[in-house]
Amino acid sequence: MWKLGIALVVLGLGGCATAPDDTYADPRDPFEEVNREVWDLNETLDDYVIWPAARTYGMIPKPVRTGLLNATENLGEPSHFVNNTLQGKFKDAGVTFWRFLINSTVGVLGVFDVATPMGLTQREEGFGETLAVWGVGEGPYLMLPGLGPTVVTDRGGDIVDGMYFPIDDLSTPLSVARIAIKALDLRLRLQEQQSLMQNSLDPYSFVREAYFQNWRDKVYDGNPPVEEEDPNELEDLGDDFYDQFE
Repeated sequence: MWKLGIALVVLGLGGCATAPDDTYADPRDPFEEVNREVWDLNETLDDYVIWPAARTYGMIPKPVRTGLLNATENLGEPSHFVNNTLQGKFKDAGVTFWRFLINSTVGVLGVFDVATPMGLTQREEGFGETLAVWGVGEGPYLMLPGLGPTVVTDRGGDIVDGMYFPIDDLSTPLSVARIAIKALDLRLRLQEQQSLMQNSLDPYSFVREAYFQNWRDKVYDGNPPVEEEDPNELEDLGDDFYDQFE
């Protein structure tokens, strides 16, 4: 419980960040100057480390990569079960329970996704989304070194999601392998959307807007409330770019 307390304190502190004085600054991004510097760092990391590693990983036969990704995704089903329950989505929690049971047994520790063809599709929910549903503010937008865009509630929720069985019982090498598999697979999928970002006037703003669109879709299960359009905001930024996260 003390870890949960620390996570909530971090989230609370994140919500205290103040917006910059610049009238034209995005109030969601009070640390934009620092975030842009981290963006440049991440671009360098991607050019020389992440993308070369992802290309190498992509040489592994796709059925093998699919099995590895299935196994890593299966490890997160217990946290999805808890968060669906906390959000009152009891039917989805039941689906998640049976997915984990079936894929962990018949699916050989999750390597084979047997549940989806049975109609038990993934009902992914994180603690960050649970906090958002409960009305907790998302906190400031952050660009993290090597990890990319997030808000405090989203990334802070990941801390809690990592406390559940079986993720909390993994050895350090297995934990690193799990994170690496998910990151490299995501990088391969995002490569198809690189041209959208590179052709935008401001790639940093493109990714920021794409992140917030994706975050709202996750919180509202794909049905966010309609907002009044602002003609000054960038339009159609990132629907395709972050669809790869789903």
